[in-house]
Amino acid sequence: DLIQVHPMDQWGNFNLGPQASDLRGLIRAAKTIILEVNQNMPKALGYETELNLCDVDYVVEGSNHPMPQIPNRAGTEVDDKIADYIIPMIEDGSTLQLGIGGIPSAVGCKLAESDVKDLSGHTEMLVDSYVDLYEAGKITGNKNRDKGKIIYAFAGGTQRLYDFINDNQIVFNAPVSYVNNVGVVASIDKFISINGCIDLDLYGQVNAETAGYQQISGTGGQLDFVTGATLSRGGKAFLCMSSTFRDKAGVLHSRVLPRFGGDIITTPRSQAYYVVTEYGAANLAGRSTWERADAMIS
Repeated sequence: DLIQVHPMDQWGNFNLGPQASDLRGLIRAAKTIILEVNQNMPKALGYETELNLCDVDYVVEGSNHPMPQIPNRAGTEVDDKIADYIIPMIEDGSTLQLGIGGIPSAVGCKLAESDVKDLSGHTEMLVDSYVDLYEAGKITGNKNRDKGKIIYAFAGGTQRLYDFINDNQIVFNAPVSYVNNVGVVASIDKFISINGCIDLDLYGQVNAETAGYQQISGTGGQLDFVTGATLSRGGKAFLCMSSTFRDKAGVLHSRVLPRFGGDIITTPRSQAYYVVTEYGAANLAGRSTWERADAMIS
């Protein structure tokens, strides 16, 4: 494996940057390890974020690529409407897991301007919204586990996010085996999971990774966080999407389907909690199939 790293310190340790996620597993499985030193790689503090020179086969110096930038795009009008339904259900003292995309971005922006306070972060992907919330004084880290830390598995965003991460003890990078562990998530009180999805059916089955038979995304951590948030004391899980979309020909389609026909189920109906579109939020927890259909149609 060839891995980009932060420059070596005086003890011979290379920081792996904000990408603990599954990197340690790849390192253990690799036959040869080559490090590419990048001066622009932020130093990410956390667990299993260092690799010593004695464990490396080759080091490549002087390759200073800019960090990949993921713009923190503003939410659309639909995203803002969806966020408006979610914000009133987030209590003071909640811990947030925000996915990537316009809806989580809209939620983060509106939370930063809201009266909600004393928030924390525990998320697979760290995005710019957490910087917005921290700078607005909303994130205090006063939770019952990993107090004072924003826990994350990997980061992707603008340079502002990478600057925030660099040598900052507030943000704590850890492997996905910890961050996405359902037991860990469930142990955090008032855990709020907010993720997007592609479509769902009237049974409450959720697809977040395929368009028909075409795979367009990985499974990711959605089910881990939906399950953990549901088990959390005072927790809630929100699966969000626009109610419709237009295809390349401009034809309007519903994202709420009678049933799936070949799509991969990311979150089973037994785990679906709140489903949110621009028309409202439906709580599917513990409901029969008929009740689920009625709730979503309403």
